[in-house]
Formats: sequence, C-alpha cells, structure tokens
Amino acid sequence: MTMKTGAIDPYKTLGLRRGAEHDEIRRAYFRLVREHPPESDPETFKAIRAAYEQLRSSEQRVRTDLYLLQPPPPWRPARVGSGSFDLSLPREAVLAAARALTDLGNDNPRADFRAVHL
Repeated sequence: MTMKTGAIDPYKTLGLRRGAEHDEIRRAYFRLVREHPPESDPETFKAIRAAYEQLRSSEQRVRTDLYLLQPPPPWRPARVGSGSFDLSLPREAVLAAARALTDLGNDNPRADFRAVHL
C-alpha cells in the first residue's frame, strides 16, 4: 500500500491499475467497503475512504497521478544563522519606505491642519 517515498498509492489501496475509469474506482470502493465495514475494521476503512477521496473526481485524479509520477522533494527547514539569506536593505530603500509611510516627505506643514467647522 505504501510507496518508496512514504506516500500512499490510492490505486494499490483500492486494488486498481493506474488510469482506471471512474466506474471501476467506484465499484472497487464499494466492494472494499463491504469487505471492511467501519464497524469491524475502522483503520482499513479509513485508508480505503482516503484513497477513494483522492480518486473520486477527475481533478483529484489528475493531481494524484501527477504526484505519483514525481512526489515533491522532502522539506528541509533552513538553518538559523547559516548566512543563506541576506536581510540587509539598501539605504535608499529604507528612506523611500520611511517617506512613504510617514510625513517625512511632506513639504507643506499646513497640509496637516484642517479647517474646524462648529
């Protein structure tokens, strides 16, 4: 049921060949649910249900087929302090941000005052 990468192959779980049609998938799902009802075999039923959910619609089937062809690379967190990221900013960018987010670029001090109407 499990592939080399650790991902579950829904076709193997349902006992189907790759590229099976929707009717074949549906028949295999209902046959396996009858053989492994959730009351007597809940873990196997969960695996069967998950496999069916991956192959249920044509869009999901395409995503699953693409994933099975080439699974994503394993996730590796970046090491803190490894120097792989340059977080320094150019001086001009800091000044431009300060002008845009504050009133440092305001040349008219009267623009802050509004007429008061009572």
